[in-house]
Amino acid sequence: MSARRRVVVVGGVAAGMSAASRARRLDPDLDITVYERSHFCSYSACGLPYHVAGLIPDHEALVVRTPEEFAADGVTVNVHHEVMAINVVERTLRVRNMAGGRSRTEPWDALVIAAGARPASSGIPGKSLPGVFTLRTIEDAQAIRAWIAARDCREAVVIGAGYIGLEMADAFRARDLATTVVERADHVLPLVDPDVADDIAAELAAKGIDVVCGVTVDAIAGKSRVQRVLAGGASIAADIVVIGVGVRPDTTLAAAARLPLGPDDGIVVDEGMRTGVDGVWAAGDCCQTRHLLHGGPSYVPLGTTANKQGRVAGANVAGGDERFAGVLGTAVVKVCELEVGRTGLGEQEAANAGFDVVSASVTHLSRAGYYPGHEQLRVKLLAERGSGRLLGGQIVGREGVAKRVDVIAAALHAGATAAELEGYDLSYAPPFAPVWDPVLIAARKTAEAATARARLREAV
Repeated sequence: MSARRRVVVVGGVAAGMSAASRARRLDPDLDITVYERSHFCSYSACGLPYHVAGLIPDHEALVVRTPEEFAADGVTVNVHHEVMAINVVERTLRVRNMAGGRSRTEPWDALVIAAGARPASSGIPGKSLPGVFTLRTIEDAQAIRAWIAARDCREAVVIGAGYIGLEMADAFRARDLATTVVERADHVLPLVDPDVADDIAAELAAKGIDVVCGVTVDAIAGKSRVQRVLAGGASIAADIVVIGVGVRPDTTLAAAARLPLGPDDGIVVDEGMRTGVDGVWAAGDCCQTRHLLHGGPSYVPLGTTANKQGRVAGANVAGGDERFAGVLGTAVVKVCELEVGRTGLGEQEAANAGFDVVSASVTHLSRAGYYPGHEQLRVKLLAERGSGRLLGGQIVGREGVAKRVDVIAAALHAGATAAELEGYDLSYAPPFAPVWDPVLIAARKTAEAATARARLREAV
Protein backbone atom coordinates (compact mmCIF):
# COMPACT_ATOMS: atom_id res chain seq x y z
CA MET A 1 0.00 0.00 0.00
CA SER A 2 1.47 3.35 -1.05
CA ALA A 3 1.96 6.16 1.45
CA ARG A 4 -0.62 8.93 1.54
CA ARG A 5 0.32 12.10 -0.34
CA ARG A 6 1.34 14.71 2.22
CA VAL A 7 0.02 18.27 1.79
CA VAL A 8 1.38 21.02 4.04
CA VAL A 9 -0.22 24.45 4.31
CA VAL A 10 1.85 27.32 5.73
CA GLY A 11 -0.59 29.72 7.40
CA GLY A 12 -4.25 29.42 8.28
CA VAL A 13 -7.13 31.92 8.34
CA ALA A 14 -8.74 32.77 4.97
CA ALA A 15 -6.48 31.39 2.23
CA GLY A 16 -4.79 28.59 4.17
CA MET A 17 -7.88 27.04 5.70
CA SER A 18 -9.85 27.44 2.46
CA ALA A 19 -7.10 25.54 0.64
CA ALA A 20 -6.98 22.78 3.27
CA SER A 21 -10.76 22.40 3.38
CA ARG A 22 -11.16 22.33 -0.39
CA ALA A 23 -8.37 19.77 -0.83
CA ARG A 24 -9.89 17.58 1.87
CA ARG A 25 -13.35 17.63 0.26
CA LEU A 26 -11.99 16.71 -3.16
CA ASP A 27 -9.52 14.04 -2.03
CA PRO A 28 -10.27 12.27 1.28
CA ASP A 29 -7.01 10.29 1.04
CA LEU A 30 -4.69 13.28 1.37
CA ASP A 31 -2.66 13.74 4.55
CA ILE A 32 -3.18 17.47 5.23
CA THR A 33 -1.30 19.46 7.88
CA VAL A 34 -1.54 23.21 8.58
CA TYR A 35 0.95 25.31 10.55
CA GLU A 36 -0.36 28.58 12.00
CA ARG A 37 1.58 31.02 14.19
CA SER A 38 -1.34 32.41 16.19
CA HIS A 39 -3.78 30.66 18.53
CA PHE A 40 -6.67 30.97 16.08
CA CYS A 41 -6.64 29.22 12.72
CA SER A 42 -9.95 30.27 11.20
CA TYR A 43 -11.62 33.59 12.02
CA SER A 44 -13.03 36.76 10.50
CA ALA A 45 -10.22 39.31 10.56
CA CYS A 46 -12.56 41.91 9.06
CA GLY A 47 -14.58 41.84 12.28
CA LEU A 48 -11.65 42.84 14.51
CA PRO A 49 -12.36 46.61 14.59
CA TYR A 50 -15.93 45.88 15.69
CA HIS A 51 -14.62 43.69 18.49
CA VAL A 52 -12.42 46.57 19.63
CA ALA A 53 -15.42 48.90 19.48
CA GLY A 54 -17.43 46.58 21.70
CA LEU A 55 -20.09 45.97 19.07
CA ILE A 56 -18.99 42.32 19.12
CA PRO A 57 -18.16 41.78 22.81
CA ASP A 58 -16.97 38.16 22.60
CA HIS A 59 -14.06 37.35 20.28
CA GLU A 60 -15.37 33.80 19.97
CA ALA A 61 -18.10 35.19 17.72
CA LEU A 62 -15.38 35.86 15.14
CA VAL A 63 -14.05 32.30 15.21
CA VAL A 64 -15.30 30.33 12.22
CA ARG A 65 -13.81 26.90 13.04
CA THR A 66 -11.45 25.53 15.66
CA PRO A 67 -8.51 23.13 15.22
CA GLU A 68 -10.65 20.42 16.82
CA GLU A 69 -13.37 20.91 14.20
CA PHE A 70 -10.84 20.65 11.41
CA ALA A 71 -9.37 17.53 13.02
CA ALA A 72 -12.81 15.91 12.89
CA ASP A 73 -12.68 16.40 9.11
CA GLY A 74 -9.19 14.95 8.84
CA VAL A 75 -7.13 18.16 8.71
CA THR A 76 -4.38 18.49 11.32
CA VAL A 77 -3.95 22.09 12.46
CA ASN A 78 -0.92 23.01 14.54
CA VAL A 79 -1.39 26.44 16.14
CA HIS A 80 1.53 28.29 17.74
CA HIS A 81 3.82 26.74 15.13
CA GLU A 82 6.07 28.87 12.93
CA VAL A 83 7.62 27.66 9.71
CA MET A 84 11.23 28.85 9.74
CA ALA A 85 12.46 27.71 6.31
CA ILE A 86 11.29 25.92 3.16
CA ASN A 87 13.50 23.64 1.06
CA VAL A 88 11.93 23.20 -2.35
CA VAL A 89 14.67 20.82 -3.54
CA GLU A 90 14.39 18.31 -0.72
CA ARG A 91 10.68 19.08 -0.22
CA THR A 92 11.00 19.70 3.49
CA LEU A 93 10.34 22.58 5.83
CA ARG A 94 11.71 23.57 9.21
CA VAL A 95 9.02 24.27 11.78
CA ARG A 96 9.28 25.55 15.35
CA ASN A 97 6.85 24.87 18.15
CA MET A 98 6.50 28.37 19.59
CA ALA A 99 5.22 27.06 22.91
CA GLY A 100 8.08 24.65 23.56
CA GLY A 101 10.75 26.21 21.37
CA ARG A 102 11.67 22.94 19.67
CA SER A 103 12.28 22.77 15.93
CA ARG A 104 11.88 19.85 13.58
CA THR A 105 12.04 19.04 9.88
CA GLU A 106 8.86 17.93 8.14
CA PRO A 107 8.48 16.50 4.62
CA TRP A 108 5.86 17.50 2.07
CA ASP A 109 4.69 16.31 -1.32
CA ALA A 110 2.63 19.42 -2.05
CA LEU A 111 2.99 22.81 -0.37
CA VAL A 112 0.57 25.73 -0.14
CA ILE A 113 2.08 28.97 1.10
CA ALA A 114 -0.60 31.14 2.71
CA ALA A 115 1.64 33.22 4.94
CA GLY A 116 -0.57 36.28 4.64
CA ALA A 117 0.66 39.83 5.03
CA ARG A 118 2.66 41.77 7.55
CA PRO A 119 2.19 45.40 8.59
CA ALA A 120 4.03 47.70 6.22
CA SER A 121 7.31 48.81 7.73
CA SER A 122 6.56 52.25 9.08
CA GLY A 123 10.09 53.00 10.26
CA ILE A 124 8.63 55.28 12.89
CA PRO A 125 10.85 55.82 15.93
CA GLY A 126 9.03 54.73 19.07
CA LYS A 127 6.75 52.22 17.38
CA SER A 128 7.76 49.59 19.97
CA LEU A 129 6.57 51.64 22.94
CA PRO A 130 3.91 50.03 25.14
CA GLY A 131 0.52 51.24 23.95
CA VAL A 132 1.41 51.16 20.24
CA PHE A 133 -0.41 48.45 18.28
CA THR A 134 -1.16 47.04 14.86
CA LEU A 135 -4.34 45.09 14.14
CA ARG A 136 -3.95 41.82 12.26
CA THR A 137 -5.07 39.05 14.63
CA ILE A 138 -7.56 38.31 17.37
CA GLU A 139 -4.67 38.55 19.82
CA ASP A 140 -4.00 42.10 18.59
CA ALA A 141 -7.63 43.07 19.19
CA GLN A 142 -7.59 41.52 22.64
CA ALA A 143 -4.41 43.42 23.52
CA ILE A 144 -5.94 46.73 22.39
CA ARG A 145 -9.09 46.14 24.45
CA ALA A 146 -7.04 45.17 27.49
CA TRP A 147 -4.85 48.28 27.18
CA ILE A 148 -7.88 50.59 26.98
CA ALA A 149 -9.48 48.94 30.00
CA ALA A 150 -6.33 48.94 32.15
CA ARG A 151 -4.99 52.40 31.30
CA ASP A 152 -8.15 54.53 31.40
CA CYS A 153 -7.37 55.80 27.90
CA ARG A 154 -8.81 59.14 26.87
CA GLU A 155 -6.97 60.02 23.64
CA ALA A 156 -6.16 57.84 20.63
CA VAL A 157 -4.15 58.36 17.47
CA VAL A 158 -4.55 56.25 14.33
CA ILE A 159 -1.68 56.41 11.84
CA GLY A 160 -3.05 55.73 8.37
CA ALA A 161 -6.48 56.46 6.89
CA GLY A 162 -7.06 53.31 4.85
CA TYR A 163 -9.79 50.76 5.53
CA ILE A 164 -8.43 49.55 8.87
CA GLY A 165 -7.39 53.03 9.97
CA LEU A 166 -10.84 54.50 9.44
CA GLU A 167 -12.59 51.52 11.03
CA MET A 168 -10.30 51.82 14.06
CA ALA A 169 -10.97 55.54 14.33
CA ASP A 170 -14.68 54.77 14.46
CA ALA A 171 -14.02 52.01 17.01
CA PHE A 172 -12.17 54.44 19.28
CA ARG A 173 -14.98 56.96 18.88
CA ALA A 174 -17.40 54.25 20.01
CA ARG A 175 -15.22 53.80 23.10
CA ASP A 176 -15.48 57.59 23.80
CA LEU A 177 -11.82 58.26 23.03
CA ALA A 178 -10.86 61.59 21.50
CA THR A 179 -9.39 60.40 18.21
CA THR A 180 -7.00 61.86 15.66
CA VAL A 181 -6.18 60.25 12.30
CA VAL A 182 -2.86 61.07 10.63
CA GLU A 183 -2.46 60.28 6.92
CA ARG A 184 0.57 61.06 4.76
CA ALA A 185 -1.47 61.17 1.53
CA ASP A 186 -3.36 64.34 0.73
CA HIS A 187 -6.75 62.78 1.49
CA VAL A 188 -8.30 60.00 3.54
CA LEU A 189 -8.92 56.56 2.04
CA PRO A 190 -6.39 56.93 -0.80
CA LEU A 191 -8.09 54.11 -2.77
CA VAL A 192 -10.91 56.52 -3.67
CA ASP A 193 -10.60 59.74 -5.63
CA PRO A 194 -10.09 63.05 -3.77
CA ASP A 195 -13.59 64.36 -4.49
CA VAL A 196 -15.16 61.25 -2.95
CA ALA A 197 -12.72 61.44 -0.04
CA ASP A 198 -14.02 64.93 0.73
CA ASP A 199 -17.38 63.41 1.72
CA ILE A 200 -15.59 60.96 4.03
CA ALA A 201 -13.55 63.74 5.65
CA ALA A 202 -16.74 65.71 6.27
CA GLU A 203 -18.31 62.72 8.01
CA LEU A 204 -15.27 62.24 10.24
CA ALA A 205 -15.28 65.92 11.18
CA ALA A 206 -19.01 65.82 11.93
CA LYS A 207 -18.42 62.92 14.31
CA GLY A 208 -15.63 64.73 16.14
CA ILE A 209 -12.70 62.78 14.69
CA ASP A 210 -9.75 65.01 13.86
CA VAL A 211 -7.99 64.29 10.57
CA VAL A 212 -4.53 65.50 9.57
CA CYS A 213 -3.58 64.72 5.96
CA GLY A 214 -0.46 65.38 3.95
CA VAL A 215 1.92 64.92 6.86
CA THR A 216 4.37 62.20 7.87
CA VAL A 217 4.67 60.91 11.42
CA ASP A 218 8.14 61.81 12.67
CA ALA A 219 8.08 59.82 15.91
CA ILE A 220 5.98 58.21 18.60
CA ALA A 221 7.14 59.52 21.96
CA GLY A 222 6.82 58.53 25.60
CA LYS A 223 8.75 57.13 28.52
CA SER A 224 7.40 53.87 29.92
CA ARG A 225 4.39 54.07 27.58
CA VAL A 226 3.16 56.04 24.60
CA GLN A 227 2.30 59.66 25.36
CA ARG A 228 2.24 61.57 22.08
CA VAL A 229 2.68 61.41 18.32
CA LEU A 230 4.90 63.94 16.57
CA ALA A 231 3.73 64.74 13.04
CA GLY A 232 4.08 67.76 10.80
CA GLY A 233 5.47 69.90 13.57
CA ALA A 234 2.57 69.12 15.90
CA SER A 235 2.53 67.08 19.10
CA ILE A 236 -0.64 65.02 19.41
CA ALA A 237 -1.47 63.56 22.83
CA ALA A 238 -2.02 59.80 22.78
CA ASP A 239 -2.80 57.18 25.39
CA ILE A 240 -2.98 54.56 22.63
CA VAL A 241 -1.77 54.43 19.04
CA VAL A 242 -2.73 52.07 16.23
CA ILE A 243 -0.48 51.95 13.17
CA GLY A 244 -2.64 51.19 10.16
CA VAL A 245 -0.39 52.21 7.29
CA GLY A 246 -1.23 49.17 5.21
CA VAL A 247 0.31 45.76 4.69
CA ARG A 248 2.90 44.10 2.51
CA PRO A 249 3.11 40.45 1.39
CA ASP A 250 4.80 38.27 4.00
CA THR A 251 7.25 36.62 1.62
CA THR A 252 10.27 36.11 3.85
CA LEU A 253 10.03 32.33 3.48
CA ALA A 254 9.29 32.52 -0.24
CA ALA A 255 12.22 34.83 -0.94
CA ALA A 256 14.62 32.61 1.00
CA ALA A 257 13.34 29.62 -0.98
CA ARG A 258 13.96 31.59 -4.21
CA LEU A 259 10.36 31.58 -5.34
CA PRO A 260 9.60 34.26 -7.96
CA LEU A 261 8.36 37.58 -6.51
CA GLY A 262 6.54 40.35 -8.34
CA PRO A 263 6.88 44.16 -8.33
CA ASP A 264 4.98 44.44 -5.03
CA ASP A 265 7.07 41.59 -3.56
CA GLY A 266 4.10 39.24 -3.74
CA ILE A 267 4.66 35.65 -4.81
CA VAL A 268 4.09 35.31 -8.55
CA VAL A 269 1.39 32.74 -9.36
CA ASP A 270 -0.56 31.69 -12.42
CA GLU A 271 -4.35 31.40 -12.61
CA GLY A 272 -4.16 28.03 -10.86
CA MET A 273 -2.18 29.60 -7.97
CA ARG A 274 0.95 27.66 -9.01
CA THR A 275 4.25 29.35 -8.26
CA GLY A 276 6.19 27.85 -11.14
CA VAL A 277 8.11 25.62 -8.71
CA ASP A 278 6.87 22.07 -8.98
CA GLY A 279 4.58 21.11 -6.11
CA VAL A 280 4.30 24.63 -4.64
CA TRP A 281 1.19 26.80 -4.66
CA ALA A 282 0.53 30.17 -2.98
CA ALA A 283 -2.67 31.99 -2.09
CA GLY A 284 -3.94 35.02 -0.21
CA ASP A 285 -2.22 38.17 0.97
CA CYS A 286 1.29 36.79 0.35
CA CYS A 287 0.89 36.65 -3.42
CA GLN A 288 0.15 39.01 -6.27
CA THR A 289 -2.68 38.54 -8.70
CA ARG A 290 -3.89 39.90 -12.05
CA HIS A 291 -6.08 42.98 -12.37
CA LEU A 292 -9.06 42.29 -14.60
CA LEU A 293 -9.07 45.71 -16.25
CA HIS A 294 -5.47 46.37 -17.23
CA GLY A 295 -4.27 42.75 -17.10
CA GLY A 296 -1.12 43.60 -15.18
CA PRO A 297 0.04 42.42 -11.77
CA SER A 298 -1.86 43.76 -8.79
CA TYR A 299 -1.70 43.41 -5.03
CA VAL A 300 -5.14 43.46 -3.39
CA PRO A 301 -5.02 42.05 0.17
CA LEU A 302 -8.72 41.40 0.84
CA GLY A 303 -10.41 38.51 2.61
CA THR A 304 -12.69 37.86 -0.37
CA THR A 305 -9.69 37.45 -2.65
CA ALA A 306 -7.82 35.24 -0.17
CA ASN A 307 -10.76 32.85 0.27
CA LYS A 308 -11.23 32.42 -3.48
CA GLN A 309 -7.53 31.94 -4.14
CA GLY A 310 -7.32 29.40 -1.31
CA ARG A 311 -10.18 27.37 -2.79
CA VAL A 312 -8.47 27.31 -6.21
CA ALA A 313 -5.13 26.29 -4.72
CA GLY A 314 -6.74 23.54 -2.66
CA ALA A 315 -8.66 22.18 -5.62
CA ASN A 316 -5.54 22.03 -7.78
CA VAL A 317 -3.46 20.43 -5.05
CA ALA A 318 -6.09 17.70 -5.07
CA GLY A 319 -5.65 17.20 -8.80
CA GLY A 320 -8.16 19.70 -10.16
CA ASP A 321 -7.77 22.38 -12.80
CA GLU A 322 -9.53 25.41 -11.37
CA ARG A 323 -8.58 29.01 -12.08
CA PHE A 324 -8.68 32.34 -10.30
CA ALA A 325 -9.38 34.96 -12.95
CA GLY A 326 -8.22 38.10 -11.14
CA VAL A 327 -9.44 41.05 -9.11
CA LEU A 328 -11.15 44.40 -9.35
CA GLY A 329 -10.45 45.51 -5.78
CA THR A 330 -14.14 45.67 -4.90
CA ALA A 331 -14.62 46.75 -1.31
CA VAL A 332 -17.02 48.54 1.01
CA VAL A 333 -16.23 50.18 4.34
CA LYS A 334 -18.30 51.76 7.10
CA VAL A 335 -16.99 55.16 8.23
CA CYS A 336 -19.08 56.24 11.21
CA GLU A 337 -22.58 56.47 9.71
CA LEU A 338 -21.32 56.61 6.15
CA GLU A 339 -20.97 53.72 3.69
CA VAL A 340 -18.20 53.90 1.09
CA GLY A 341 -17.80 51.46 -1.79
CA ARG A 342 -15.32 51.22 -4.63
CA THR A 343 -14.49 48.84 -7.45
CA GLY A 344 -12.18 48.83 -10.45
CA LEU A 345 -9.79 51.72 -11.05
CA GLY A 346 -9.68 55.25 -9.67
CA GLU A 347 -8.83 58.18 -11.91
CA GLN A 348 -5.09 58.16 -11.21
CA GLU A 349 -4.91 54.35 -11.39
CA ALA A 350 -6.66 54.40 -14.76
CA ALA A 351 -4.33 57.08 -16.10
CA ASN A 352 -1.28 55.18 -14.83
CA ALA A 353 -2.55 52.07 -16.64
CA GLY A 354 -2.66 53.99 -19.91
CA PHE A 355 -6.40 54.59 -20.19
CA ASP A 356 -7.84 57.83 -21.56
CA VAL A 357 -10.41 58.19 -18.82
CA VAL A 358 -13.56 60.26 -18.35
CA SER A 359 -15.71 60.39 -15.24
CA ALA A 360 -19.11 61.57 -14.16
CA SER A 361 -20.76 61.93 -10.76
CA VAL A 362 -24.37 62.20 -9.71
CA THR A 363 -26.05 62.75 -6.38
CA HIS A 364 -29.48 61.18 -6.14
CA LEU A 365 -31.86 59.57 -3.65
CA SER A 366 -31.40 56.05 -2.29
CA ARG A 367 -35.18 55.45 -2.29
CA ALA A 368 -38.24 57.05 -3.85
CA GLY A 369 -38.35 60.71 -2.81
CA TYR A 370 -41.80 60.38 -1.23
CA TYR A 371 -40.82 57.31 0.81
CA PRO A 372 -39.64 57.98 4.40
CA GLY A 373 -35.97 57.44 5.20
CA HIS A 374 -34.44 58.25 1.84
CA GLU A 375 -30.83 59.44 1.83
CA GLN A 376 -28.50 61.13 -0.63
CA LEU A 377 -26.23 58.81 -2.60
CA ARG A 378 -23.25 59.98 -4.59
CA VAL A 379 -22.20 57.72 -7.48
CA LYS A 380 -19.06 58.30 -9.52
CA LEU A 381 -18.30 56.21 -12.60
CA LEU A 382 -15.19 56.08 -14.75
CA ALA A 383 -15.06 54.99 -18.38
CA GLU A 384 -12.71 54.92 -21.33
CA ARG A 385 -13.06 57.86 -23.66
CA GLY A 386 -14.61 56.90 -26.97
CA SER A 387 -15.44 53.27 -26.28
CA GLY A 388 -17.34 54.04 -23.09
CA ARG A 389 -15.98 50.87 -21.50
CA LEU A 390 -16.46 51.02 -17.72
CA LEU A 391 -13.26 51.30 -15.70
CA GLY A 392 -14.45 51.80 -12.13
CA GLY A 393 -16.99 53.13 -9.71
CA GLN A 394 -17.15 54.76 -6.29
CA ILE A 395 -20.22 55.32 -4.13
CA VAL A 396 -20.72 57.15 -0.86
CA GLY A 397 -23.92 57.48 1.17
CA ARG A 398 -25.78 56.33 4.26
CA GLU A 399 -27.59 53.31 2.85
CA GLY A 400 -27.64 51.00 -0.14
CA VAL A 401 -23.99 51.40 -1.11
CA ALA A 402 -22.92 47.73 -1.01
CA LYS A 403 -25.79 46.61 -3.27
CA ARG A 404 -24.95 49.20 -5.86
CA VAL A 405 -21.18 48.85 -5.91
CA ASP A 406 -21.70 45.14 -6.52
CA VAL A 407 -23.79 45.99 -9.58
CA ILE A 408 -20.91 48.05 -10.93
CA ALA A 409 -18.46 45.24 -10.14
CA ALA A 410 -20.65 42.80 -12.08
CA ALA A 411 -20.68 45.21 -15.04
CA LEU A 412 -16.89 45.45 -14.90
CA HIS A 413 -16.59 41.65 -14.88
CA ALA A 414 -18.80 41.56 -17.97
CA GLY A 415 -16.71 44.19 -19.77
CA ALA A 416 -19.78 46.41 -20.09
CA THR A 417 -19.85 49.96 -21.36
CA ALA A 418 -21.49 52.80 -19.48
CA ALA A 419 -24.30 52.80 -22.06
CA GLU A 420 -24.89 49.10 -21.48
CA LEU A 421 -24.98 49.60 -17.71
CA GLU A 422 -27.66 52.26 -18.17
CA GLY A 423 -29.88 49.55 -19.67
CA TYR A 424 -29.45 47.07 -16.81
CA ASP A 425 -32.76 45.81 -15.45
CA LEU A 426 -32.30 46.76 -11.78
CA SER A 427 -34.92 46.22 -9.11
CA TYR A 428 -37.32 48.99 -8.11
CA ALA A 429 -39.70 49.53 -5.22
CA PRO A 430 -40.13 52.79 -3.24
CA PRO A 431 -38.64 51.41 0.02
CA PHE A 432 -35.44 50.34 -1.77
CA ALA A 433 -34.74 52.50 -4.81
CA PRO A 434 -36.17 55.21 -7.06
CA VAL A 435 -37.46 54.18 -10.46
CA TRP A 436 -34.23 55.52 -11.97
CA ASP A 437 -31.52 54.13 -9.72
CA PRO A 438 -28.55 56.45 -9.05
CA VAL A 439 -26.27 53.89 -10.75
CA LEU A 440 -28.31 54.08 -13.95
CA ILE A 441 -28.33 57.88 -13.92
CA ALA A 442 -24.57 57.94 -13.40
CA ALA A 443 -24.13 55.43 -16.24
CA ARG A 444 -26.12 57.66 -18.61
CA LYS A 445 -24.10 60.72 -17.68
CA THR A 446 -20.82 58.80 -18.04
CA ALA A 447 -21.81 57.40 -21.45
CA GLU A 448 -22.66 60.90 -22.66
CA ALA A 449 -19.33 62.25 -21.36
CA ALA A 450 -17.32 59.47 -23.01
CA THR A 451 -18.98 59.97 -26.38
CA ALA A 452 -19.15 63.76 -26.33
CA ARG A 453 -15.52 64.21 -25.37
CA ALA A 454 -14.42 61.71 -28.00
CA ARG A 455 -16.36 63.63 -30.68
CA LEU A 456 -14.93 66.92 -29.48
CA ARG A 457 -11.38 65.54 -29.74
CA GLU A 458 -12.07 64.24 -33.26
CA ALA A 459 -13.47 67.65 -34.29
CA VAL A 460 -10.41 69.42 -32.99
